[in-house]
Amino acid sequence: MTGSETLNIVWYLLVGVLLTGYAILDGFDLGTGALHLFTNKDEHRRILLNAIGPFWDGNEVWLVTGGGALFAAFPEVYATAFSGFYIPFILLLFMLIFRAVSIDVRSKQASAFWRQFWDVAFSVSSVIAALLIGIALGNIARGVPLGSNYEYRGSLAEQLNPYALLVGVTTVSLFMMHGSIFLLMKTEGELQTRIRAWVQNTIIFFLIMYVLTTMATLVYVPHMAGPYRHNGWLFFAPVISVLAIANIPREVSHGRELRAFLSSAAAIAALMALFGIGMFPEMIHSSPNPEYSLTAFNGASSPRTLMVMLIIAVIGIPLVVGYTAGIYWVFRGKVKMQDTSY
Repeated sequence: MTGSETLNIVWYLLVGVLLTGYAILDGFDLGTGALHLFTNKDEHRRILLNAIGPFWDGNEVWLVTGGGALFAAFPEVYATAFSGFYIPFILLLFMLIFRAVSIDVRSKQASAFWRQFWDVAFSVSSVIAALLIGIALGNIARGVPLGSNYEYRGSLAEQLNPYALLVGVTTVSLFMMHGSIFLLMKTEGELQTRIRAWVQNTIIFFLIMYVLTTMATLVYVPHMAGPYRHNGWLFFAPVISVLAIANIPREVSHGRELRAFLSSAAAIAALMALFGIGMFPEMIHSSPNPEYSLTAFNGASSPRTLMVMLIIAVIGIPLVVGYTAGIYWVFRGKVKMQDTSY
């Protein structure tokens, strides 16, 4: 393996790490939004908003950083993805904007209609955003029609195929489970008791979708299982995924909410690792012409660009991690409503 190939692999991993960070951190934000309408008390809805209030905008930094890294390290991949999935990505952007506006303006007026409107906007935009992220991942794994020049030759209707929709719903269920566990950590009293029931239901919902998606992947997207068939030692990845998921209800039943949340985060990281291993070295699978697939090698920038970026990443990523850790430390503990609360 040459030095330039090593750089390509390093950046494949780094982009994956950044997107995994976004899935873990903004995942519970989106999950909270999906659960928002399950309670109808104004005070409870405000507590849910304030549980994610200090974090949601910082969490989205990981998406921006991941997108920027993809643009600089793999420009061909970025160009094909953002042109081929233009409408879904624009819709995702609008959903994230609606979420942000909903959080900020929801409690500005005491009118019941005003608050109900923004509550619905917050919840619906969260669900659609999570669904779109899953649909994009499903299409990338299943394969999209690419030409010899790596141009996308499909349509929006083709992107809404059954497998991609299944992955989308699975993503929604995963984020709902992750969000409910986070809320269990941040609440107390009557609301926490109610959320504990949400946790049980969302775990069941996710497990059903996880099994269905795994079966569909093995049957309809067999190339994703190729690396595991050819390299037996990679079996550790699905084992870690299953153990992390299985540990969630165990920790919840023992009242160890933080450990349950960490297990949920580990499960997301393991699932992203499963996806990355199954795809490698491809970043966008081409179907029905796999030879046109975009990989970590044919879609990458020059070795010099990757090296300069790696130096910047070594300096920048610890700053992002440090900022994130600092925010979570400052705002640790249960939500306490104040005059300045949402």
